Amino acid sequence: MRTFHPARLSAVTLAVTAAMVPSVSYAQDAEQANDEDVEKIMVTARKRTESIYETPTAVSSIGEGLIDDTNVTNLDDVGKYVPNLNISRYGAGNSGHAAVFIRGIGLQDHIITTDPGVGVYLDGVYLGRQMGANMSLPNIQRVEVLRGPQGTLYGRNTLGGAVNIITKAPGSQDLATVAAKVGTRGRLATDLYVNKDITDAFSMSGTASFKQRDGVGTAVNLEDPEREIGEENEYSGRLAAKYVFSNDFSVTVSADFVENEAGQSPYTIEFIPGGPTEFSIDDGEFYLLDPSLIPNDPDDLGTTVAGIESTSYSGWGAALTAEWRATDNLDVKFIASQRASDYEGGLDDDASPLNLSEFPETGDADQTSLELQLNGAFEQFDFVSGLYYFTEEGTTASGPWTFSPFNVPNGRLNDGTPVTEVCGFCGGYGYFDINQKTTAYAAYTNVSYSLTDKLNVGGGLRYSSDEKEADALFPSFGERAYREADFSEVTWDVNAGYTLTDDLNMYLAVQKGYQTGGFPPRPFGGAAQFVSFDETTAINYEVGFKGAVGDRVTFMSAFFLTDYTDLALPFSDPQAGGGFVTIVENAGESRSQGVELELTVDVTDDFVVRSTVGFLDAEITSLDEGVIGIGEGDAPALSPRWTVMIAPTYYHEMNDGALVTASVDFSFRDEMQGQSVYNPYETIDARELVGFNVSYEPAAGDWSLSLYGKNVFNEVYDQGRLAQNGYVGIVRSNDRSEFGLRYTKSFDLY
Repeated sequence: MRTFHPARLSAVTLAVTAAMVPSVSYAQDAEQANDEDVEKIMVTARKRTESIYETPTAVSSIGEGLIDDTNVTNLDDVGKYVPNLNISRYGAGNSGHAAVFIRGIGLQDHIITTDPGVGVYLDGVYLGRQMGANMSLPNIQRVEVLRGPQGTLYGRNTLGGAVNIITKAPGSQDLATVAAKVGTRGRLATDLYVNKDITDAFSMSGTASFKQRDGVGTAVNLEDPEREIGEENEYSGRLAAKYVFSNDFSVTVSADFVENEAGQSPYTIEFIPGGPTEFSIDDGEFYLLDPSLIPNDPDDLGTTVAGIESTSYSGWGAALTAEWRATDNLDVKFIASQRASDYEGGLDDDASPLNLSEFPETGDADQTSLELQLNGAFEQFDFVSGLYYFTEEGTTASGPWTFSPFNVPNGRLNDGTPVTEVCGFCGGYGYFDINQKTTAYAAYTNVSYSLTDKLNVGGGLRYSSDEKEADALFPSFGERAYREADFSEVTWDVNAGYTLTDDLNMYLAVQKGYQTGGFPPRPFGGAAQFVSFDETTAINYEVGFKGAVGDRVTFMSAFFLTDYTDLALPFSDPQAGGGFVTIVENAGESRSQGVELELTVDVTDDFVVRSTVGFLDAEITSLDEGVIGIGEGDAPALSPRWTVMIAPTYYHEMNDGALVTASVDFSFRDEMQGQSVYNPYETIDARELVGFNVSYEPAAGDWSLSLYGKNVFNEVYDQGRLAQNGYVGIVRSNDRSEFGLRYTKSFDLY
């Protein structure tokens, strides 16, 4: 059950009240603040370029200006500024992991047999893995967040929504920008961006980035730790080239990479009052896990397993996009992509010197995708249609791991009996691996028709087919188990948009979404647990209002109700079998309903306020027979009831023409559950984060200097909580208070 503390309720009330103040559309810079027309904020949420206020779906667009003013540096930061969006990191202690949840739908597990509930896209290319999705965002044009099922245009694994990351395209800039950042906690960062027309037909752009920051804790029982807990070190880059063969045909190719060497996310445990006592067995001697073994500083780690304090992630991708204007009415677009990634990580679940529960882990994934689109406009009609192909192969492996008392060298029971005498697969260190190959096909079409100058109606249809082949070997299996499963679904949407006034629109939409089925990530209990679970479908009913009221108010609002059938939910049980069992079950039916409001304010010509409020009521409404752990009335994991953001910005033009910009941002996420089952020890407390940015830009506009602060009150909050044998494992936040300077210099390349 969720409750507000009085202080937090006051903070939310203040933010909501501020959000209701009459406002106007957020300007990308001060010069646009007075002139910005609502029709100029364009998005490609429906794979066609259109005004954000005419799109019949709930979509937020985080532009370059807001990214700079609120110090957004990676996808994790975006999760603080969009209603009913929450981004968490738990998987294998790796900072490259991003579990994206929208309207109560998402998945925090990262193992290869699990698929995200929210799709993340980079320039139209689907990123199949959550590991690596928490990418840095230098020189990004915008980030679009589509809320609600996106089954028609985006297909599988967008049950909660989709996130589009859109980079700056090559050409039409002839510009180079260098940025350098220095701050507290050892922060150093540099970005280089170049965009140049080489000839009239050929242009190139490139980005190179580096960032590092000291850690927040130490692996206190390791003689020479590889990394500090929570430290950051990352290199990344992107190169794109565009060749315009004719006025009707162009090709863009791009390649990107990232290398991340970091410390494990801060992790600690809390003991459950009256809970069972965990124990370790070593040569017949028993060691009780008690509070004296846990480091006093919860940012420190008590492990004695060398290397588990260090994580890494590396990835690369390449894409080709060809665009052909076949006729005045028809456009053809082809996107081909290849991506690969691998990671290392793991957690010492007991956070102590004892060998109770340690799971080092590695994983990799390779994916290929192809998409052919045919888009057109004929008088009152416009449409988007396409064919899609996706394939991925990946592996997750762990070992040597321990899980007391089943997999500990020389393990014995309380009466002295060797564990191996009562458990054939127990004794010694443990190893497992799980592999999967996915092949997916889809065909889709989406049509819009203007019945009158004010009324548009539309609809879409998509057929998706998924084939999965998986194999796994766990200590309890005896031999490797092989599985196959096929899933398919027809998804659809219908919508209508009506222009109430020249600046005010409303829409109605009904959408069906689809989440593919799969295989459980950790079937430690035996091969009988390694069976497929079914796909999940959702029907979303939504009404929205968007546009401007007067000269100083713009807003976007959405009211939604979503019914989920066979909602697949994970439940982790570390007390079952010989390891950390994660069961994924189709729980039955679930419902989420809520409200989303985005307001922007031009309080004066120089003072702009942007606000968002999200309310979500999500719960499991009925259960299928035999579902384990989850109960009716429980809320889906990591689903805060209230999400609030307010970001005022003040512009001051000095006598010499220089511009000073000052902005403050506040974000709030309500308390939530660590799993989709109510457990008071797995409740994640609410959090409030505050940041600021003050920048100076001379009249020439070719450089700027900014003073910034992130999480200025050093709010330390939980990213995840999972109850285990007598204690709760807690992944803590790593975005601690940080203050610094950022200098940016631009050069014309004419």
